[in-house]
Amino acid sequence: MAKKRILSGMRPTGKLHLGNYVGALENWIKLQDEYENYHLVADYHVLTTDLSTDEIYQNTLEMVADWLAAGLDPVKSPIFRQSQIKEHTELFLIFSMLITKARLERNPTLKEQVRDLNIENLVYGHLGYPVLQAADILLYKGDAVPVGEDQLPHIEITREIARRFNTQYAPNDPVFPEPEGMVTNFARLPGLDGHRMSKSLGNVILLSDDVETVRQKLRKAVTDPQKLRKNDPGRPEVCLVFTYHKKFNPGEIPVIEKDCRSGALGCVDCKLNCASKINQMLAPILEKRKTYEKNINLVKDVLSDGEKKAKVIAQQTMNEVHQKMKMG
Repeated sequence: MAKKRILSGMRPTGKLHLGNYVGALENWIKLQDEYENYHLVADYHVLTTDLSTDEIYQNTLEMVADWLAAGLDPVKSPIFRQSQIKEHTELFLIFSMLITKARLERNPTLKEQVRDLNIENLVYGHLGYPVLQAADILLYKGDAVPVGEDQLPHIEITREIARRFNTQYAPNDPVFPEPEGMVTNFARLPGLDGHRMSKSLGNVILLSDDVETVRQKLRKAVTDPQKLRKNDPGRPEVCLVFTYHKKFNPGEIPVIEKDCRSGALGCVDCKLNCASKINQMLAPILEKRKTYEKNINLVKDVLSDGEKKAKVIAQQTMNEVHQKMKMG
């Protein structure tokens, strides 16, 4: 029985942080033995919010280096840039004819982005972001898409577009599957200040941070505001560091929770322990990343090989699309 196919990707924003790892990358690595995976560097998607292209290529190399260092295997999981496969934009154009402006404006993720980014003049490309995302997924006939909770509305739009195309052009022999969104159990990791983890907010721990940097960053992490001294009883449920312990140090959770509530555990020691566990997790990633930093051509080769593989599938899909639309 053939493996089901996954298509997933990220916008190239440079070095990745723990939130990227927990929310997506960790799951990709686990799934690559169970599914046939394709991983997209969504460089065209960057243009929806920033027209500058000066740093896209370097950010791509940094991000892919993190993917590889964390354990993504390019043999099992081809990695490629969206911009190098022209079929993405062609399918995006076709799909744009199958969805209304009103439907796209109802997208709750878009509404949240417009509010958070204080966007006054929404560009067509940003409004149509989910349509390009649908083209990215369906070009490779993805059966499943690992996403954060905020991306589920986009997956629903992808499913609607797949249905509309199949109904219109291939009612007896559907071209596209209707992919399912796969949400990770630990989809969101807060930043060091308790807000959304983002490099622009300066509240992140990078996968490439060294031991001392992680320690220093954890020292500044917010904790229970009512626990001012070591002997004060704490409330783990409102402490950011306890949230990190649950992810990176689950074995000690009962003891940490008990000692925090009793006041036996101070915040300084708690943070040092958490930093130690995070550093243990990051150690093999840092070691492997050094190889790619010393020879960036290894990353470039991975992209080149992945783009060749992606191109074959993209062309096959578009040939089928053209045939069904009688535009071959």
